[in-house]
Amino acid sequence: MKIKFIQLFIVCFVAGLSAQQKRTIGSVERLHADMDLFVPQSAEIEILAEGFEWSEGPVWVEPLNAVLFSDVPKNKIYKWDEKNGLTVFLDPSGFTGIAPREKKGSHNAMNRDESGSNGLTLDQNGQLVICMHGDRRVARLKDWERKSFTTVIGKYQDKYFNSPNDLVYAKNGDLYFTDPPYGLKKGDDDPWKELDFNGVFKLTSRGELSLIIDDLTRPNGVAISNDQKTLYVAISDPKNPRIMAYNIVHDGVENGRVFFDGNALAKKNKGSFDGLKVHPSGTLFSTGPGGVLIITPEGKHLGTIRTQERSSNCAFDNQFQYLYMTSDMYLTRIKL
Repeated sequence: MKIKFIQLFIVCFVAGLSAQQKRTIGSVERLHADMDLFVPQSAEIEILAEGFEWSEGPVWVEPLNAVLFSDVPKNKIYKWDEKNGLTVFLDPSGFTGIAPREKKGSHNAMNRDESGSNGLTLDQNGQLVICMHGDRRVARLKDWERKSFTTVIGKYQDKYFNSPNDLVYAKNGDLYFTDPPYGLKKGDDDPWKELDFNGVFKLTSRGELSLIIDDLTRPNGVAISNDQKTLYVAISDPKNPRIMAYNIVHDGVENGRVFFDGNALAKKNKGSFDGLKVHPSGTLFSTGPGGVLIITPEGKHLGTIRTQERSSNCAFDNQFQYLYMTSDMYLTRIKL
């Protein structure tokens, strides 16, 4: 009996210690009962890692059983997994010096260098594809061991992009990506800005590049509906925060309309529309004012995962059991 008591005491002690080590943040706001279909009542926002300048662009990589994400100002991609915790995966990640820009350390409106990688995704071959702010290109990680890059696309009409920000592949292999000026030190007024617009581009599987949207002030996150018929673009302009939707057609997009208007939310919550992902149900998980908003395909706001900090992007694991979120200095997750 004494041995069993000691064993029970040790188990309880270790369990208590684990509970103490687990740190949580924020809360879940439920505006509609259907929110429970996505986030259970018992779910908490768990802090996995912290201390970043501005975490961004998470993507789940099944062969690594890990999530990769960017720290944009630090020019690094980190890896987090259950076994090893946090490790540096790629350094440098988005600025290698191949594109013209102001020198590191010069003033910028956000008081950050903003020269590293941003959005991350996997192509149809499972290779990591990176939005490189500093190099002003979209690149592929050619060699996972040697950490060497190859350019997917670097210019439009012989002009450098502003700073590719987020990207998504369609099922047919076409790549859509946004190109706001956030990676340029002075934004739209930067002397190195070569394009007079902030666009959304399409690169076909055959390598044909086209500008499909050129009238958005701050195109940011981008996603495609499960039926491949709708392109969603998050607009991070504080003067008019919203999510746009477009019909995907053979030569681009048409019928641009406001899918979700965030102006009212932005008046009461910090954060702006940034990254977004589409759930198998067709529901959008979008970072925005207040945290990560859950929005039905009809545009109904079911609730918000209130991350407490400004949230930049999110990603599901392959089984859609967890949502990983990058929120300013944190990497967090919540059980779905």
